[in-house]
Amino acid sequence: MLRRRPILLGSAAALSLLAAGCGNQYRPVVSAINPVGPATQPTKYAIAISSPSTTAPGLLTFVDFAGDTVLSTPQILANPIYLALAAGGSQGYVINSAGSFNEFPAGSPESLISSQIGQSTLSAGSPPVSISSFTMPGTNASVFVPEPGLSQVAALTSTGSLDQNIGVPNNPIYVVGTSGARRAYVISQGDGATPSTVSSVENGNLAVSSTIPVGINPVYGVVTGDGNRAFILNKGSGTVNVINVINNGPDLAMPVIPATGTLGLHPVWADLSPLTNQLMVLNQGDGTHPGSLSIINIPLCNAASPASNPTCNPANPVDAVGFGTVLATVPVGINPVMVSVLQDGTKAYVANAGNAAAGVEGSVSVVNLVSGQVSATIPGVSTASATSDTNTTPGSVYGHPTTIVATTGTPTGKVYVTSSDNKFMTVIETDTDTVVTHVNLQGLGVRVVITSP
Repeated sequence: MLRRRPILLGSAAALSLLAAGCGNQYRPVVSAINPVGPATQPTKYAIAISSPSTTAPGLLTFVDFAGDTVLSTPQILANPIYLALAAGGSQGYVINSAGSFNEFPAGSPESLISSQIGQSTLSAGSPPVSISSFTMPGTNASVFVPEPGLSQVAALTSTGSLDQNIGVPNNPIYVVGTSGARRAYVISQGDGATPSTVSSVENGNLAVSSTIPVGINPVYGVVTGDGNRAFILNKGSGTVNVINVINNGPDLAMPVIPATGTLGLHPVWADLSPLTNQLMVLNQGDGTHPGSLSIINIPLCNAASPASNPTCNPANPVDAVGFGTVLATVPVGINPVMVSVLQDGTKAYVANAGNAAAGVEGSVSVVNLVSGQVSATIPGVSTASATSDTNTTPGSVYGHPTTIVATTGTPTGKVYVTSSDNKFMTVIETDTDTVVTHVNLQGLGVRVVITSP
């Protein structure tokens, strides 16, 4: 007796027969699922300048954000003192105290060589001290270099050629501004012992339109991203002057954030947390006891405010409720010199230089901006034996930190730290706030920046 064996159809054939007998019924569609891998890292770079010796050319070191690998190390001018990037990070600028100026493209570091770095000379007797880069509508200038020896600011084009010199009061040291704003402000220290001024420089013609009084020994400033408020740090007075950029004068409701009470001693650096409308002011202290970080509320009225605040004018916003309030002053390390804020408003990273002469090591303080507390302290180590190679002392910051910059990323952001007494740059991951590696800069670290925050 013959037995019929069942015929086994492949899945494709079975689906075909099923479809043929189903008329206009729903037919399932099978789609391939692409494999899901880790999220790609953003294309960005940490850029550091270093000085191998007082006579040798300086070095420009590009470090890949994703892999912490050195991409190129072209030579720059000798004894560099300051590094800045143009808005968007496409161009970079370096100066030294002798008045030399470098300009370089920052977009393709893998192929950047020393011959592609432009060099020019600033005015004799400058000597320059800092660089600011932002666009000013109606002008050709986008790079500003204070020249305290000449009581002027060199306004340069993006390629480093001189557009014009701007005369300002005695001892200019920094230019505060943001791209597209109505005006910028030049901080002049004067004699450093009496109240000084900032000069308003107008877009369109770069003319000085007014001189605004500030405190004693102003050292640094920042401006909000919308260009409506500028903040000037007075190290000698222990105060912060607030300027209404639209009115081009002192803020009417809060012209000065005072030193009394909650703002710390000797403010030296600041950074902004745009998502939380907060200003972080770093207070150096006396160099012997811990300094501090003041978290200051700086909300303004905006387009959504008038219904609840009838005094708000969207074209010229006034201070919202609580503007200028010091929310917390957080103790950090000895002799803090610079702070960098994660742009999501969660943490601030403080470089504490310590005191090398007294044998006090530096450190990095991690401040949780939600709780207003230090959530981690990363110790520093500076001896030659402890910092001789990339991971001689894992988990520690090399040298006495002098510059720091933080940047977000996926799955973790990173923090870069350079020290003026060490040739390694320390890299910290922000998810664990631990040191992951040290990058050899081949010279003492001068400054580090990041192409994207």
